[in-house]
Amino acid sequence: MSMARPPVNMSDVAARAGVGMATVSRALKGAPGVSEATRERVRAIAQEIGYVVSPEASRLARGETGRIAVVVSHLSRWFFAEMLDAIETTLRAAELDILLYQVPDARSRHAFFEELPARRKVDAVIVVGLPVDPREQRQLESMGVHIVAAGGQTAGFPYVRIDDEEASRLAIDHLIALGHTRIGMIEAINPDTPDWPVRLGRSEGYHAAVREAGIDDDPDLVVRVPWGGEFGAEAMGALLGLRHPPTAVYAHSDEIALGAMRTLRRLGLDVPGDLSIVGIDDHPLAELCDLTTIGQSVAEQGRIAARMTLDLVHGRAVESATIPVALIVRRSTRRL
Repeated sequence: MSMARPPVNMSDVAARAGVGMATVSRALKGAPGVSEATRERVRAIAQEIGYVVSPEASRLARGETGRIAVVVSHLSRWFFAEMLDAIETTLRAAELDILLYQVPDARSRHAFFEELPARRKVDAVIVVGLPVDPREQRQLESMGVHIVAAGGQTAGFPYVRIDDEEASRLAIDHLIALGHTRIGMIEAINPDTPDWPVRLGRSEGYHAAVREAGIDDDPDLVVRVPWGGEFGAEAMGALLGLRHPPTAVYAHSDEIALGAMRTLRRLGLDVPGDLSIVGIDDHPLAELCDLTTIGQSVAEQGRIAARMTLDLVHGRAVESATIPVALIVRRSTRRL
């Protein structure tokens, strides 16, 4: 019966090459301090006997864990799934592992940051679509953990996001150009974070655009609901119940806009014949439902966030990024 071959290690390469293990390490990692002839000899011997540098051992030598925490508020919503897929793909290609944490409300978010030091150590934290308050930021900084935000955060650490006010203005300017002057807004709010920058930007853009156009900024035309399509359906019913309903509606997200369209359809109203509607995101269902929207690349934000994280882990400087948005005109809006 044949015996299993013992694993090859760095000392075997060093013995065959007649050099020290430190020289082997530098040669295989491409570090300075080794002549080109020695480097080539060490690499040839390593290949001949089947020795490869362990990524885990290499990371440990640098004081790294090879793990990145990704914190999201929801897993079932399209935005977070799209972002997470891009982040995971990019980090996996760099041989880094993801530890995924879901924190659906403020209490669980606070608990996560309180308990993080006791969890498995990570090199960085990527927060997706949720705020990090100053106290939580200080907790991370005191641990020496890098933090990157994707989708909405504008605090004092690197982030990638869209300009939500610009996105809102594009939507309202489109409706105004079509002749609409009575424009409703379905404003989405998270009760745990009412001052969340995404909500503020998308609301401020609406108010600024209608005022600059000389249109009455009627508070009755604004309905505030939680995020989600079902709440968009309820909000549309409230707007239709007004004595003077809007001729067009802007929703803070495509999912909310699609919920509003369901209400219109069930009442036998035509979109855009009876009412125009526009959302934000370019959700995969937006094209199928002919929804006019403001498109943002969620996947690109995820890739940028992951690359920023890699740069920080390897000691490279990074800059926050704001990616462009674009008006995508489909058949849910028309000239009044």
